Amino acid sequence: MEAVKQQLRKGPIVASLLIAAFVAILSQTLLNVALPKMMESLNVSSTTIQWLITGYMLVNGILVPISAYLIDKFSTRHLFIAATGLFTVGTLICAVAPGFEVLLAGRLIQAAGAGILMPLMSIVFLTIFPIEQRGKAMGMMGLAMIFAPAVGPTLSGWVVEHHSWRVLFYIVLPLTVFGLIYGSFAMKNVTKLSSPKLDLPGIIFSTLGFGGLLYGFSDAANPTEGWNSARVILSLSAGVLFLLLFLWRELKVEKPILELRVFKYDMFSLTTVINMIITMAMFSGMILLPIFLQTILGFTPLKSGLLLLPGALLMGVMSPVAGMLFDKIGARWLAVFGLAITTYTTYELSHLTVDTSYNHMLLLYTVRMFGMSFLMMPIQTAGMNQLPQRLNAHGSAMSQTLRNVAGALGTAFLVTMFSSSATANGTDQIAAAHIPQAEVVAFDKLLASGQLHADDKAKFVETLAAANIDPQHAMQMIEFKREATVYGINFAFEIATWMTVAALLLAFFVRRTKPHTENVTVKEGTAVQA
Repeated sequence: MEAVKQQLRKGPIVASLLIAAFVAILSQTLLNVALPKMMESLNVSSTTIQWLITGYMLVNGILVPISAYLIDKFSTRHLFIAATGLFTVGTLICAVAPGFEVLLAGRLIQAAGAGILMPLMSIVFLTIFPIEQRGKAMGMMGLAMIFAPAVGPTLSGWVVEHHSWRVLFYIVLPLTVFGLIYGSFAMKNVTKLSSPKLDLPGIIFSTLGFGGLLYGFSDAANPTEGWNSARVILSLSAGVLFLLLFLWRELKVEKPILELRVFKYDMFSLTTVINMIITMAMFSGMILLPIFLQTILGFTPLKSGLLLLPGALLMGVMSPVAGMLFDKIGARWLAVFGLAITTYTTYELSHLTVDTSYNHMLLLYTVRMFGMSFLMMPIQTAGMNQLPQRLNAHGSAMSQTLRNVAGALGTAFLVTMFSSSATANGTDQIAAAHIPQAEVVAFDKLLASGQLHADDKAKFVETLAAANIDPQHAMQMIEFKREATVYGINFAFEIATWMTVAALLLAFFVRRTKPHTENVTVKEGTAVQA
């Protein structure tokens, strides 16, 4: 196997995977900013359009756990072509979709391709690079995974301001076609094939378990649903039930589709927990800062994206550097250094005010992303390095699956903390000002219906008068709501700060490891190391 590694031309293989991964992640992040324009163009509700994001996440989350089976069953090249081909077909369908239903179908096909592609990339990198070069290799992988989300929102904001949302897919399409054609020639078979038996009950339990959890957490983050929604409770309950059945099945069956015994390796388990915490904390910035920038500071989506762009680009540039440092000094002190910066900047972000300046926000976010550039890939690589080669596919699938669940849980939890604390603070301020409850109810109805236009003073006063609301009280309530929003954002960032403190403490226990060796019996009385 080592001789095969030496003979491989790694450059073309790496380039194929990075191109395909970049396009897949770019497509995933492009739509967030474009959803309002797409909602208007397709004439659908906000709940309906959100399925373009939720559906993508569900299909992606369902496919990742079974990716280990696919990687064992099919050759690297065939799996790459199938995954990239699916993504290309899905992109084309999205670009020409006449309505929402066809557009959603295209997104789900895209997600199927991406759900296979991302774990495949991790396995190929771990296979073709020796352990002393894995940090640098995973750093290159991190470059594609970070650079795409950096440019996605900004590019999307500019496109939807000047062109149709379809242009987003027309931008992605030639890139994915190029990746498919180039990869068809450059990709080589690098993984060992076996003949794993398809565990159909395991796939069903996995699909319903992870799908139920991801959907439930995603729906809980929706302000119109929340944790008390019957649909959220049913989804989470079903998810937990089928996940327990999946765990029972995988521990019982001889050839599981997702090997849970990866958790008997202590460093893999520790780094997986740390990365889940980091994922939840990272989502605090991704979710809460756009709310602050657009709702409180009044920035356009494009201007918000531009403020976040330098930090994301710096994180992408630093990812290969962090990988090279990992090869020299290991993950512990990189993680401690990165988490110390992340903890401090997250704490600073919990002290925002309505007067916080643009430059202060830019500096804080950029420094925060600098700290995070030393975290994800080095910590994940430290854990994966402990696994024997036969468990690489299972470890990668498990790690990515749990990060998906952590992202969905982190989003739902932080949004809930933000909205509940903001609502409570706003209610307290209004009560302290002794504003009549009838005016509060009428004012909330006007806000929800979009009938208030503060930029047109005459119409603003006329609308208030028709609803029997004192204009002075209305101005107070507007200011209270702004202050309550800031309070809620700060409270959510306080929680995220404690998350990063927990991860920082755990980082001190990360240590260097080498792949575990196992004795595999080939003949009676004879054993070899694997």
